[in-house]
Amino acid sequence: MTDQKTLTSSHWGAYEVTVKDDEVIGFEDFSPDPTPSAIGHNLPDVVKGDLRISQPMVRASWLENGPSQDGNKRGQEAFVPISWDKAYELVANEVTRVARDHGNQAIYGGSYGWASAGRFHHAQSQLHRFLNLAGGYTRSVNTYSSAAGEVIVPHVLGHSFYQAEFQATTWDMLAEHCDIMVMFGGMASKNGQVHPGGISRHMVPSWMARCKDRGTEFVNISPQKSDVDDHLQSQWLSPRPNTDVALMLGIAHTLWREGLHDAAYLARYATGFETFLAYLTGETDGSVKDAVWAADITGIPATDIETLARRMAGRACFISLSLSVQRVDHGEQSYWMAITLAAMLGQLGTAGGGVGFGNGALGGVSNPRFPFKGPTFPQGKNPVSDFIPVARVTDMLLNPGASFDFNGTTHTYPDIRLVYWAGGNPFHHQMDLNKLVRAWQKPETVIVHEIYWNAMARHADIILPVSTVLERNDIGYSAADPYVIAMKQAIEPVGQAQSDFAILTGVAGKMDLDQAFTEGLDEAEWLRRMYGEFQNNGTEAGFDAPDFDVFWQEGYIKLASPEKPGGYHGKVYLKDFHTDPELSPLGTPSGRIEIFSETIESFNYPDCQGHPRWYEPVEWLGGDQAKDFPLHLLSNQPKSKLHSQMDHGKISRADKINGRAPVTLNRQDAAARGIADGDTVRLYNDRGACYAGAILSDDLMPGVVQLATGAWFDPLYGNHPVRNSVGTDRHGNPNILTRDKGTSRLAQGPTAHTSLVEVEKAQEDLPEVRAFALPDITS
Repeated sequence: MTDQKTLTSSHWGAYEVTVKDDEVIGFEDFSPDPTPSAIGHNLPDVVKGDLRISQPMVRASWLENGPSQDGNKRGQEAFVPISWDKAYELVANEVTRVARDHGNQAIYGGSYGWASAGRFHHAQSQLHRFLNLAGGYTRSVNTYSSAAGEVIVPHVLGHSFYQAEFQATTWDMLAEHCDIMVMFGGMASKNGQVHPGGISRHMVPSWMARCKDRGTEFVNISPQKSDVDDHLQSQWLSPRPNTDVALMLGIAHTLWREGLHDAAYLARYATGFETFLAYLTGETDGSVKDAVWAADITGIPATDIETLARRMAGRACFISLSLSVQRVDHGEQSYWMAITLAAMLGQLGTAGGGVGFGNGALGGVSNPRFPFKGPTFPQGKNPVSDFIPVARVTDMLLNPGASFDFNGTTHTYPDIRLVYWAGGNPFHHQMDLNKLVRAWQKPETVIVHEIYWNAMARHADIILPVSTVLERNDIGYSAADPYVIAMKQAIEPVGQAQSDFAILTGVAGKMDLDQAFTEGLDEAEWLRRMYGEFQNNGTEAGFDAPDFDVFWQEGYIKLASPEKPGGYHGKVYLKDFHTDPELSPLGTPSGRIEIFSETIESFNYPDCQGHPRWYEPVEWLGGDQAKDFPLHLLSNQPKSKLHSQMDHGKISRADKINGRAPVTLNRQDAAARGIADGDTVRLYNDRGACYAGAILSDDLMPGVVQLATGAWFDPLYGNHPVRNSVGTDRHGNPNILTRDKGTSRLAQGPTAHTSLVEVEKAQEDLPEVRAFALPDITS
């Protein structure tokens, strides 16, 4: 058979796939990509691997006894293969039963996760459409990535966080005008490998180089020197983790004390500065937040703080905030305080200055965006009003009927009887996994759509095997990327795998909802319809896309040349507001930047009051907990995969040490514990423990350890002669150690980066890593 070539797209890049006799024999980077990601090269290695789920499965005791709230065998029990027809019937019966007996709010269908880049086979959209037609479900709001930012930014700037993030000042304007880029949390190039919906051209490294070539100075404020590429020659300041707000306050006080702040800008564009100033100067609490005060908290010398403040003043200063700096206790404060700093500098709305959220954290932030809606699969309307902040899933399962505060309102956790998840893995992204394991036993039934035998599948009752991106047709699109990709099916589905659309069509058929779910369209017809809507949207915006058949034949279309002058480049965040705040006011109650928010103040939250301020973290190196757990854990993003996707692929496995995730320690900390490069170590605290492989480095500040997320959860259930074996992960998943509590009552965001641990050299009789071993399958 002649070799067949197709294009596919992913959150980490586009690739050309070569297939012969239904086998992938070639997998090449998309030629227009100047700095392609290696992540995609995990895919050919795993697409037909042993860990594919070959057919529908049911947990043995659930199949025998039916649904029960005693699910304590989840994660430990054998599975029984069943037919697709039986699977459709079981799922349809469970959705019907729970809705009938307990109400649709008893179904949790938040189903958080990135899944595929394709816009039709978008797992959340597929599942949400089905559940909406079935009467609705309890949903989640906001994201694990940026929940605190998603709540605080609208209060302070009057528009959504995503408008601030994705309508950011474009890279060409930064490269031309920015004099100094101060990066809280750094700007690690590895994070820019990914972008939701796809990224065909990875441009962050080249744009950063252009900034450097023009003379931009860089300041990396992070515990890790490697959070900024070496060639940028950035100054490295390493404050104690979780003390960014104290550092910003010390900078702000220096600006005010030395008359370097822009009083005229604050008077015209902001409100509440005088109230904040009373706090800054100690008038309200007796504590002056000057550089000396900040130095005591952060560990950064006061002279360095003052020097940085002077460097930031009177020039185009861009304050960049990683997403990580708001995934901490009181994470709302870092974004609020950074906006306040930018206002004090008079920079918001200027070409090379202001503030940016998530630059480099996603590859498309500060890329030009196309001002029309892309292809989407309609989800319909959810009749159920119940929701949770996304990271509160464990609390919801453990505490039905309990109340929680969120953004000025009080709500009640529903009593969840059925969890239905597609396209995600809470055993990757949820904090305190031992707590999640306990909570996961509470629902009567857990249904999962999954490709591989990961922890999500192993902790399910009903598993429905899903096809990969190479086994179906789709459209790859992101508004921050110039290419729209025809994602053509390259190989036949492996085993009995089906797409989410096919699975839910089958289940809907058992409930007489199939016509409503499909609208009489198959996969190919849906792609045509979605593309046609996108084509019409483009035409209205002045861009004429070719017809679907031309698009599909060519394999992709290019919306606009990224190097073409004009077009969608040259954008400055808040430019219209800066030009005329009366004509283009912000959407805040005052129409201006709210350094003090009467709205937030009215909520009476002791952990998030009316202006940005320093709150001591519940766990940090300056606190009492550090006596028992003297190392701060950074659980950042991995470089060899997206989250935990394809952790068993060759690119991801190559990073492991002795089969476990790598953990980086400062050489001083390692020497004090007798740890050498390559040793297997044990990280632990009062929440759990895990094993990892040690890497020693001087590019990590003392007192900090770095263990990236993404290792498949491999809990040590049962007895083993190691301490705290029930709470131990064998593979190096940091979320067995992280803290599960909301940022504050305002946003209830995740606080994984507020976690302390201790590390020791592992003793003999190490538990075997079983993350990539198959579960028991019985007939």
